[in-house]
Amino acid sequence: MIKHDRLLIVDFGSQVTQLIARRLRELNVYCEIHPYQNVTDGFLAEFAPKAVILSGGPCSVFDDGAPMPPPTVFTLGVPVLGICYGQQVMMHCLGGKVERGHKTAEFGRAYVTPKDVTLGLLDGWFEGEREQVWMSHGDHVSEIAPDFEVFGTSPNAPFAITADVSRNFYAVQFHPEVHHTPNGAKLYENFITLAGFTGDWTMGAYREDAIAKIREQVGDKKVICGLSGGVDSSVAAVLIHEAIGDQLTCVFVDHGLLRLGEADEVVAMFRDNYNIRLIHADEQELFLGALDGQSDPETKRKIIGKLFIDVFQKYANEIEGAEFLAQGTLYPDVIESVSFSGGPSVTIKSHHNVGGLPEKMGLKLVEPLRELFKDEVRALGRELGLPKDFIGRHPFPGPGLAIRCPGEITREKLEILRQADAIYIDQIRKHGLYDEIWQAFVAILPVRTVGVMGDYRTYDYACALRAVTSVDGMTADFYPFSHEFLGETATRIINEVKGINRCTYDITSKPPGTIEWE
Repeated sequence: MIKHDRLLIVDFGSQVTQLIARRLRELNVYCEIHPYQNVTDGFLAEFAPKAVILSGGPCSVFDDGAPMPPPTVFTLGVPVLGICYGQQVMMHCLGGKVERGHKTAEFGRAYVTPKDVTLGLLDGWFEGEREQVWMSHGDHVSEIAPDFEVFGTSPNAPFAITADVSRNFYAVQFHPEVHHTPNGAKLYENFITLAGFTGDWTMGAYREDAIAKIREQVGDKKVICGLSGGVDSSVAAVLIHEAIGDQLTCVFVDHGLLRLGEADEVVAMFRDNYNIRLIHADEQELFLGALDGQSDPETKRKIIGKLFIDVFQKYANEIEGAEFLAQGTLYPDVIESVSFSGGPSVTIKSHHNVGGLPEKMGLKLVEPLRELFKDEVRALGRELGLPKDFIGRHPFPGPGLAIRCPGEITREKLEILRQADAIYIDQIRKHGLYDEIWQAFVAILPVRTVGVMGDYRTYDYACALRAVTSVDGMTADFYPFSHEFLGETATRIINEVKGINRCTYDITSKPPGTIEWE
């Protein structure tokens, strides 16, 4: 297997720790996040990090049982960067002092000015008089540890940037990983340069490594993969097929809740273009029949989830000799399953289509994407040659159109929704906006409204257009379409889709709303 230089991120519970890893991966550096309680001397010896980052967190260093790294972190002889709580931990452990004080708290945008810019960590910083950063701290460092110097200050953080250059220890009170620290990526780039990383984490290297690992794990046994048609399961399927060929069989469950022409696209792409063994389980009548008369969102989700498991198992049982189940588990799922707050120590991901199946069917898991973030999965898909339009597709929920159809689901409403959604996405593509938007869709509302078309009264459904921008789906804001675009799109939908006579645009952010309607 390929041996990468590795960076360790010790997680103390910050809400943005994943962003640190994303910034480093963007710089072609392989890193892993591990909760502080798992970072023991034995772990450090086995992991052998080339550098360490101490994350932020919600605690105070002087609380009883405050999260701390093992002292060994500071004797490894590798560069260490402390961020926010990580800075306070570093000062606390190395002989400095941290205090609580309301007058020195900082939350939100702040500005750091330099005391000395002869620090390698700050190359490219302070080309103006100050740098904008994002602060989020109540406690503050009141006395730096011996041998540290101050390189930057803010109004409420006199030790905003500190370093002990002789030991390659660096500490900042702000969060360089967030969008609101505009030059933060440069700081991380400088840190990995100081640590001697060569940027060997590429999707080409990952592809070779993953194929070798799949072959070693699976041997001559068979693998089944629940194929949803989404990016994650599709990239996993193509990667596994490249590794083991006809030992892989994919099961695509068509529940009748897909977008216009989607089932045909998925089948054609995998069966025809990639020559992957594919079972197309057309179970539309089963799913839609079970959903008849159901309007509660959670009830609909549970019905769909249970039927997925039953149907997938039925078809998987027909594949003789299958010993492995492939899942598109991503790195955020792994991180969340071993969370700072003491979650379970195994990877858990409840898929809508295969949740619970490994235990039920006695299968072992193959998870070739479990070290990747979503953007890296897309990069791997490009490396594998999947079509650009497919790789760049917006996320699509497992329950499909069921959660874009508030209230009772009917075949009539689903058909109306498919037609409206296809026009909306066509409009977005025509105007060159698709890649700027995280997710866009139409929801058909459970109300009818009065309208007039020609000389006739109409009484048809209203629909809501939804489009959001986001980095990871955790927070989102509505996309600021022009009034001209919205007017043109509404006109097309009302004129071309029989059954809709009114369009609205959803401008709710997340939070307080969710991206999907149910």
